[in-house]
Amino acid sequence: MTPRGSVRRQVHIKRSPDEVWDFIGDPSRIAEWFPGITSATVDGTMRVITTGSGIPIPEEILTQDAVQRRFQYRITGPMVKFHTSTLDVLDLGDGTSLVVYAADAEPSTMALIIAGAAGNALRHLRTMMEGDA
Repeated sequence: MTPRGSVRRQVHIKRSPDEVWDFIGDPSRIAEWFPGITSATVDGTMRVITTGSGIPIPEEILTQDAVQRRFQYRITGPMVKFHTSTLDVLDLGDGTSLVVYAADAEPSTMALIIAGAAGNALRHLRTMMEGDA
């Protein structure tokens, strides 16, 4: 049995949870804030992202909950046996947000790859939303 990997990345963003959710909660907007993704096509609960190298990655949207500000998806392509990623936008009560990106994947090395990319994406999202200041 191949071990499953589990990782989590998070970032504090000085914007309201609703502002952050506008990006995170819309599956078609991922290319705006996730470096390395050039486009996303959404059809019902299916999303296909395309990487900068032109590789299409099919995904299934599992949860898109605006009340909890939670978005979950899984990669359905052949490169992983199992994958689930969860993005939560948490209200810190002071007009700012904590964005948490968790990924579980098999093989476990895939979780590390996803986490590295997700960490970069969260930092990019923060810079985008807060500006250079």
